[in-house]
Amino acid sequence: MTVKIILTEPNKLLRQVSEPVKKVGDEERKLMDDMLETMYAAPGIGLAAIQIGIPKRIVVMDISREDNKKEPMYFVNPIIKIKNSEKATYEEGCLSVPDQFAEIERPNSCEVEYLDYYGNKQLIKAQGLLATCIQHEMDHLEGILFIDYLSKLKKSMIIKKLSKIKINREIL
Repeated sequence: MTVKIILTEPNKLLRQVSEPVKKVGDEERKLMDDMLETMYAAPGIGLAAIQIGIPKRIVVMDISREDNKKEPMYFVNPIIKIKNSEKATYEEGCLSVPDQFAEIERPNSCEVEYLDYYGNKQLIKAQGLLATCIQHEMDHLEGILFIDYLSKLKKSMIIKKLSKIKINREIL
């Protein structure tokens, strides 16, 4: 397994819509293993393939709270079948938007159909943090970041800050 570089905003690739996966094979499983390793190293609780520059509809997550008890989840070609009309607000962050956090309101539960690590069709009924995380990661597959839910002013301030950080890193 290899830890990959996570793209950060602003980056045109992050705004790209990811392509469906035709078949879950060894190449896709290796990608999911690398994504999981990258996510744990960051550390984070979710990662979409586009965040490491690969425009495939693949997401990995692990919302378990304990370091010694990993519970990885793999979502290939996820589709939200049902979203609850009730909303919940969570403070969201993102590995592609480092050190920035904001309260984001999303449906508090959803049903998601997807292919698992082995390509088997699955359906999950997610609530709370799991529902929020799935929706956040699935937004990445559409080229959407959590900051897109903020006001234009807040979003532009965050992007300016991230741009300055990027420029300073390139100078060093």
